[in-house]
Amino acid sequence: MTTLWATITVLGVLITVHELGHYLAARSIGVKVHRFSIGFPPRLITLTSIADGWEFRLFFYRRNEEGKLAWGPIKTKIISRPGKKGTFTEYCLAIVPLGGYVRVAGMIDESLDADIKNEPDELNSKPKWAQIWFMSAGVIMNTLLALFIFTGVALYTGKPVISTEPVISELVPDMPAKTAGLKPGDRIIEINGKAVNTWAELTEIIHALPDQEIKLVYEQEGREAEINVLTKSSFNQQTGDLMGLIGIYPQFHYEPITVGEGISAGLRSTKNGFGLLIVSIRMISSGQASIRDLGGPIMIAQLAGETARAGWIPLLLFMALISCNLAFINVLPIPGLDGGHIFITLIEGIIRRPLTVKMRMAIQQVGMALLLILMVTVIVNDIGRLFSN
Repeated sequence: MTTLWATITVLGVLITVHELGHYLAARSIGVKVHRFSIGFPPRLITLTSIADGWEFRLFFYRRNEEGKLAWGPIKTKIISRPGKKGTFTEYCLAIVPLGGYVRVAGMIDESLDADIKNEPDELNSKPKWAQIWFMSAGVIMNTLLALFIFTGVALYTGKPVISTEPVISELVPDMPAKTAGLKPGDRIIEINGKAVNTWAELTEIIHALPDQEIKLVYEQEGREAEINVLTKSSFNQQTGDLMGLIGIYPQFHYEPITVGEGISAGLRSTKNGFGLLIVSIRMISSGQASIRDLGGPIMIAQLAGETARAGWIPLLLFMALISCNLAFINVLPIPGLDGGHIFITLIEGIIRRPLTVKMRMAIQQVGMALLLILMVTVIVNDIGRLFSN
């Protein structure tokens, strides 16, 4: 149950924020919005803005005029609001919760609808800057959401300050310290006969001894003991050398921070969120990681459940990281994604003429095929991990 509600919360918020960006941008430049949908068809609930009120419809299976079962409206109700000016925008909650969309006039999108009449309220009739503003608004909103969450969490928790005491707070599983029997709360007294008074001294000694056996003297529950530990090695990005590790973390506490410091921390975390994606792409491109490591909706659901069980702050941080993912992926110049639409619009601006409807349709079809292949790949990966675990 935790996994279910956490997944619905994460995906629901991210999709709604992304599509809300497109919707608000369309309204800001005077483009007619046909439909604002959370989820993909078939539709479940719709609320349509009409003159003097709203039209509510509930969809399910019912018998059509031919007596066959078909998906359609089973209940319709008019909510009267005299004097209301109808925009005839349909606000929709659909069945498939893996995305959403905003369908506007004058745009060939994933629906491959080519009904373009060059009316003033169509997107294709607007200046190129307005078109790009509409297409990029979802990415901007997801980026702002990540920044807002990271900043809010930083202001709530404060700034972590590492203790100078050489006392272990946490141990990394399957690392030498954990395997050797050290426990949280243990104080390191000596390393290879050299007295240790601070955490900085502890790390300096261990980092200088990669893949070597060291003798630790430590205090555990008021008693001194000693143990030999074989360090592991890791690449130090700052020095370019190998450094020794045994898998321990220091104690720390949180101190209050100012709003400015919170925003600064939020900006750093958002930047790091995008940086992780760039590193991941480099690793896949260089062969350090495999395409099989990619995850989809099932992996997101699993991670959402795990972070929710750890607490609401880990869940919020996970949501912010996925929001960075969504923004980054959507801005890629792939047909069918926001970045693909922006790329086509830029090309039209450079050549100073619009591409033909036929060419745009062909580009969209290629893009949708690529996205379908990617979706199938990540779902297969998810299912494989699900059964292997």
